[in-house]
Amino acid sequence: MYKPALLLFIGLISTTLPAAAYQIADVDIPDTVNPANSETTLVLNGAGIREKFFMDIYIGALYLPARTTDASEILAGSGPASVLMHFLYKEVNKEKITDGWNEGLASNLSSSDMEALQENLKKFNTLFSTVHKGDVINIDYVPGSGTAVRINGEWRGTVEGETFFRSLLKVWLGSHPVTESLKKGMLGTD
Repeated sequence: MYKPALLLFIGLISTTLPAAAYQIADVDIPDTVNPANSETTLVLNGAGIREKFFMDIYIGALYLPARTTDASEILAGSGPASVLMHFLYKEVNKEKITDGWNEGLASNLSSSDMEALQENLKKFNTLFSTVHKGDVINIDYVPGSGTAVRINGEWRGTVEGETFFRSLLKVWLGSHPVTESLKKGMLGTD
């Protein structure tokens, strides 16, 4: 007699508790984020690990207003979005970070698009510093404001305009992503 009531009680409690955060490499990835200077809440679309030469460099997580597995839809969008990078490697110097942006964009953009982006890319690259294991970079796009960068919660600056952020997303989601496995992870398809 008590067993069915206990099972019903446990079932009710488990449906009212919040879901546990997504976890990768023993790091809790938040289910939602709020971009800088915005009251918008974005949901986790997907996450994965950026590996290079068999080493885990960072966890990349993509946040959108609603989940989708369609990269072209994300790249064509104009709404708010956020990328969280949680570093797993002991140290990644500023030059390696900025070289990564430059190479990733050059692999995914035409030479004329790359040329048009140069001023914004130079400004964007000045916002970074050397990071260490456990550091978190948030790259937030807020319509009407631009692409804001925060490192460990500290605001570093903003690059104005929408085109820059959508181009930047191609580093992870373009036809030549930094890694296919990270692209699949951020799209939530792995």
